[in-house]
Amino acid sequence: MTHKIGVLGLHHDHIWSNLEELSRLDSAEIVGAADHNPPLLDQFREQFGGTTCESYEDLLEQEDLTAVYIFGSNQLSEDLTVMACERGLHCLVEKPMAATLSGAEKMLAAARDAGVRLVINWPFAWWPQLRHAIALASEGDLGQLWQVKYRAAHQGPVELGCSTFFCDWLYDEKLNGAGALMDYCCYGSVLAQVLLGAPKSVTGCKLRTGLKPDLALEDNAILVMQYENALATTEASWNQIGKMTAYSTTIYGSEGTFLIEPDHGGKLFKATLEEPEGIEIAIPEIQFAPEMETASAHFLHLIENPDADVMPLCEMQNCRDAQAILEAGLASANQNQTVSI
Repeated sequence: MTHKIGVLGLHHDHIWSNLEELSRLDSAEIVGAADHNPPLLDQFREQFGGTTCESYEDLLEQEDLTAVYIFGSNQLSEDLTVMACERGLHCLVEKPMAATLSGAEKMLAAARDAGVRLVINWPFAWWPQLRHAIALASEGDLGQLWQVKYRAAHQGPVELGCSTFFCDWLYDEKLNGAGALMDYCCYGSVLAQVLLGAPKSVTGCKLRTGLKPDLALEDNAILVMQYENALATTEASWNQIGKMTAYSTTIYGSEGTFLIEPDHGGKLFKATLEEPEGIEIAIPEIQFAPEMETASAHFLHLIENPDADVMPLCEMQNCRDAQAILEAGLASANQNQTVSI
């Protein structure tokens, strides 16, 4: 069976690499895209062909679709997901999930009411070493978990080379949900949710360093999640020079520590009392299964196998709960006080 995929939103730069991955899969056909930016529609036609519309509703009405990729602003993605779910379409939505908790809850309810798949794509979900670390930690390999730490950082969207279409909404508090806090604290929030569950409280700190004089939003943020017997931290920066420490994950337990290197090809290390300097942990073949290689491969696998489990980082309830962490952290930073969940 060939799944007909439509694209709602092209103004999130991550869409292009995801469509390239999708185009290599025999079981999918990219049939069209909608966006309110004509130059992006031109780019889509040049790369993939198919129908293009400036109206999201028009694309949904014109094409007989199986599913949609939703890669708009965080705020727009809320409405587009509800619209697609109400038409019975499976949805792949780019992280974090939404701009607001209320938006995430509407998305979750729409997907459940329609009985469709709602999968949130996190780029780091496709790193085999991170998935294996999560699996081992969840099975008790480190004993009792007492801290999870993640840092996402680069020099800034403009400096990184993000498109104007992407930066325009990343730098808009309403469309993004915040600044660097929403863009990058989201990763550690969903990681903590998967490994530790919902925290008792969240303390957030955000600031403008002044290194980007034209930026009205925060360019750095930290959230601290407090549990009964554990902590989690998630850091975000749009100012970091160089890649050292960026995108690295550390998981601490009563019987050991995991250090997870970032990106494809990164390694997993484990330290114990017997091996305090750490040793490399081999990644099993199951983490390299075809349906776990990319977001597109996993999404199509889930559509074709209704009983298959969603990768925990991408599971819609976990992502809704991560959105709650983000909203509490943002409120904490704005109010200068810890916020209970």
